[in-house]
Amino acid sequence: MTDLLRRLGPTFLLCLPLVSSLSAPLVAQDSLSRVRVQVRDAEGPIEGAQVGSGGTGALTDEAGDAVIELSAGPATIRVERIGYGTAEVSLEVPARDTSVVVVLAPEAVEAEGIVVMSTRADRRIEDEPLRVEVIEREEVEEKLLMTPGDIAMLLNETAGLRVQPTAPSLGGATVRVQGLRGRYTQILSDGLPLHGGQTGALGPLQIPPMDLGQVEVIKGVASALYGSSALGGVVNLISRRPNEDGEREVLLNQTTLGGTDAIAWGSGALGARWGYTLLAGAHRQARADVDEDGWADLPRFRRALLRPRLFWNGSGGSSAFVTLGGMMERREGGTVPGRLTPDGTSFREALDTDRLDGGGVARLLLGESRLLTVRGSGALQRHDHSFGGTPERDRHVTGFVEATLSGTAGAHTWVVGGAIQRDAYDALSLDGFDYTHTVPGVFVQDELSPWDLLTVALSGRVDHHGVYGTFFNPRVSVLLRPAGGWTLRASAGTGYFAPTPWTEETEAVGLSRLVPPNDLHAERARSASLDVGRTAGPFELNATLFGSVIDGPVQARPAATGAGRIELYNAEGDVRTWGTELLARYHDGPVHVTATHVRLDSTEPRLDGPGRRDVPLTPRHTAGVVGAWEQEGRGRVGVELYYTGRQALEENPYREASRPHVIVGFLVERRLGPVRVFLNAENLLDARQTRYDPLVRPARSPEGRWLTDVWAPLEGRSFNAGVRWEL
Repeated sequence: MTDLLRRLGPTFLLCLPLVSSLSAPLVAQDSLSRVRVQVRDAEGPIEGAQVGSGGTGALTDEAGDAVIELSAGPATIRVERIGYGTAEVSLEVPARDTSVVVVLAPEAVEAEGIVVMSTRADRRIEDEPLRVEVIEREEVEEKLLMTPGDIAMLLNETAGLRVQPTAPSLGGATVRVQGLRGRYTQILSDGLPLHGGQTGALGPLQIPPMDLGQVEVIKGVASALYGSSALGGVVNLISRRPNEDGEREVLLNQTTLGGTDAIAWGSGALGARWGYTLLAGAHRQARADVDEDGWADLPRFRRALLRPRLFWNGSGGSSAFVTLGGMMERREGGTVPGRLTPDGTSFREALDTDRLDGGGVARLLLGESRLLTVRGSGALQRHDHSFGGTPERDRHVTGFVEATLSGTAGAHTWVVGGAIQRDAYDALSLDGFDYTHTVPGVFVQDELSPWDLLTVALSGRVDHHGVYGTFFNPRVSVLLRPAGGWTLRASAGTGYFAPTPWTEETEAVGLSRLVPPNDLHAERARSASLDVGRTAGPFELNATLFGSVIDGPVQARPAATGAGRIELYNAEGDVRTWGTELLARYHDGPVHVTATHVRLDSTEPRLDGPGRRDVPLTPRHTAGVVGAWEQEGRGRVGVELYYTGRQALEENPYREASRPHVIVGFLVERRLGPVRVFLNAENLLDARQTRYDPLVRPARSPEGRWLTDVWAPLEGRSFNAGVRWEL
């Protein structure tokens, strides 16, 4: 501990002036007046509205009342509530207690950030029967300061999600939702598969969060909404929209481990109805051998990307946007120069990635209650991969078109539509792995709200897969809102997944080690969840019970032909996953506290005989506590703590189960006019897998792996600092 304090001392001394300047307003205050703000609409009081002025704020209670303390003199009170237009009231605060009434007007569902878009019904989040977890812009901003170059931390620190490393030589990882393997998770951008039909191990590591307005997460089987690729869940990245005044900002970031990020984002108006956004980024990471064992714990990479978007807002709620994106990355890992593997050789793994994508969404209002939505996209991705001198080149093309018609009729909100998606994979340097999956589908959805306290959603989708056949997947969700701020949600559905050669095992060793798949059939799944929540003033509590079963899961095992190869097969049995999620939030003015706990039990058929085993790299318990103090216009201070429990390990020569570990982080940001300076300390306790066991195996595995699976951080303690400049 003494050594830790000695090493961190200069960092905390640097933070003290920032923390002191941020907290100064809390020490000396003028005499204050209590201002009672009554918030209502045409029908009565509004509960849960956010009332704020300067750095103070509160939420309205069941009577629509909130009390804030303000200094006497001129002030502006801002009132916000999902589903209503924002209101601002200017007043002269007297030197005594006073009150003011604010009337909010309902706002159309097209308004930015107030609706859940991933279910296609465009409902307010509190009215949606299917539980959708929304990571709002405020949290995106916080994680942007920690990892500006990717969304891995943003997703990994969301309850029920885990970014699991699968290709440690190159730092690759996939997103597991509620314990299900990453290949079942569909990552979308504004509802479009811009990152491919199957995102792959580097997808979350190549998406910067700078231009995200919010992130919507659907956990559990979602094939009734999005088809084959969404068996485990959906992560929908919603882009930031331009405003009338325009925005320009530049972020520069440097880490103590040799990482550099330079990102520019801008938006503006192009006339009365047109607007644009533009994201440009350059990112680099130096090779880092943290434990000095001769193997790079952080791979070297260089990445550049560009993404312009064009928006149009028509009359009556019609709108459209188009986007183009390009990304180039060069990544290299393995032994560091001058060092060798245990068998006396060097090993270099490299991956060059080039991606070009484009897409658009058009929404046309037909009459007063019908909306036609057409969306489409295309993505081309090329890889040039080298596994220790074995080259693998490929090309992956994804095309997607969808049209939906939605509307309301009495108590019904309905959606009908059709879609077609085509995924074509060409293994340019290997035979037997090419595939083309063409999947047309039709779907229907009806949400019935006979009373304010009850909403029932029924949906179903029929897909015809060109290789695996025809599938029908229904889903039912129920929302019940009894008195007292309680909400109850229940949901159940089925899904399927069309296998490809890409699994967590093949991401790590490459297709040259895989016997070309033969006689695989689609994996089938069913899932259910029960969710109970309550909001009371500044407190929000939520508990979820979930479970899923996947029949005939595709697994990897040593090939019968031997020679160090693996093969894929459908196991006889199923993957069974169940667990609980607990969430507690406290938000009162500048103070934000979030606590989470996930209990997860996931088992699958054994590879070496009858019986079952725990799914590897699935912690039984995870928990987190995040606290932040933020004052608009001045800055923020945040502290976070995350616990990861024991995980079963597979083919690890050093242990059968991992050790629990704790991650502690600290963030401080200070605003100085148009410039914001930030410092982030990550993993202060230096939790690191290589403190307990080597990462490198004593000998290469039969299928060619030099590294064990990654069950804890490899980079250890790190710091990053930077500036954001609003131009």
